Amino acid sequence: MSLLPRLANHLVRSPAGRLVARPWLDALVLYLLKNWYFPLSRLWAAARAAEGDIDRFIEQVPLQRPTRSQRKTIAAALRQFERSRLKAFSIEQLWRHYFFSGRETPADRLPIIEEMRLDFRSDYNMARSKFIRLRKLVRTSVSMDPPTPAEVAGVFGENGEGLAGYFTLPAQVPQVQVSRRIRRPHGHDYWLRFASPSASMRDTVYARVHEPEAVSDPPTLIFGHGMCVEFDHYRQLLDAVTQLTGMGIRVIRPEAPWHGRRVLPGHYGGEQLLSRIPLSMFDFMAAQHQEWAVIIDWCRNDSNGAVAIGGSSLGAQSAKAIAMNACDWPARLQPEALLLITHSRHAAEAALDGSLSDIWNLGDAMRAAGWHQDSEKNWLQRIDPQQRVCVSGEHIVSVCGTRDRVTPIATALAQMDVWGVPPQNRFSYRRGHFSTPLGMIADDKPLLRFADVLRQAGTGRN
Repeated sequence: MSLLPRLANHLVRSPAGRLVARPWLDALVLYLLKNWYFPLSRLWAAARAAEGDIDRFIEQVPLQRPTRSQRKTIAAALRQFERSRLKAFSIEQLWRHYFFSGRETPADRLPIIEEMRLDFRSDYNMARSKFIRLRKLVRTSVSMDPPTPAEVAGVFGENGEGLAGYFTLPAQVPQVQVSRRIRRPHGHDYWLRFASPSASMRDTVYARVHEPEAVSDPPTLIFGHGMCVEFDHYRQLLDAVTQLTGMGIRVIRPEAPWHGRRVLPGHYGGEQLLSRIPLSMFDFMAAQHQEWAVIIDWCRNDSNGAVAIGGSSLGAQSAKAIAMNACDWPARLQPEALLLITHSRHAAEAALDGSLSDIWNLGDAMRAAGWHQDSEKNWLQRIDPQQRVCVSGEHIVSVCGTRDRVTPIATALAQMDVWGVPPQNRFSYRRGHFSTPLGMIADDKPLLRFADVLRQAGTGRN
């Protein structure tokens, strides 16, 4: 572990960590996202499409016409970017060979390959910094290509009558490959890999598994990540959820569509979800339903322990939508518990009303395609309409921040009322969207409660 992540981990877990996980952090993060991360991500994505070509890069951003000096800056940045990309791509191929080929290689090489993968991939992601001098030339941080209302109605019908069949389970469950394992302080890590059953994705799903040491038939949490979060491609990300492995719970973290290894050419992680909204949101959620069903099926075959689903932010919204639609699934594919961190009633609230919507500033492109806010909301709320959930309220744990301006807490609490979630399963902090999950690293009460809930759910199942 490098010095900086080690210091960050120590700080957050120390008493001083409570001072870090405060609302001031959320204001800082939102500022950095708007002025740095998203503009630099658009430049990074354009470099992926340009493949070293300066004019193609300028077109892909798109950039205001650069000066001669700026063209030199672009040329130098693209050269460094291509070096980072080649290293990351090469080690990824070697990593797949070592972990998934089935060929016997010395076990002591696996942690080394994994460390190299994270090093080179982190450097590749951080190649965004090569374009810092160009960030103020970026006109929009999202490459927009929204469908028209007529296009969406053509897919789903004027009143969304075709949506019901869009979230159906795959007719055939794809084969799940299991990678070789590496030792970790909590036990073992390994990966699952399978072909996405989604007709819209047509790619490969990867999921990282954190498995506790010497636990027979472990209960499992399938945990979804947030928008633009690529947890499996950075060194030592601060994370609370993996603490559950120390409580005897296996954690599976699927890589969501259009993130990580699944990013489309010319995009950055999560951008496609915004580029084609609202149609992209339906494709994303439908894929999440089908892919998580495959993982639940694998869990049932691998362990007799209970299975929970959950997530943070967009991952929490995915888990909630799945838990509602799973009422019509076979009993063995229905989860027994839910863990929801920083969530709201509808995914549309974050996309249209939250603080991130101001950062993305999708309005002009959407209006040009014939949309207005009411029509967008009308379609997006059909993704996760309020309905009953397949999980008992006593088996749902909710974690929210009263200062959350991305996923408003009021609608989340109202939904928990409808679902009958008891007070002891609700955790509310005077924090925002980003400081709430960070605060759970030092304060693990929600995770301890969830571990108890999952054990109780497993007892009821057996």
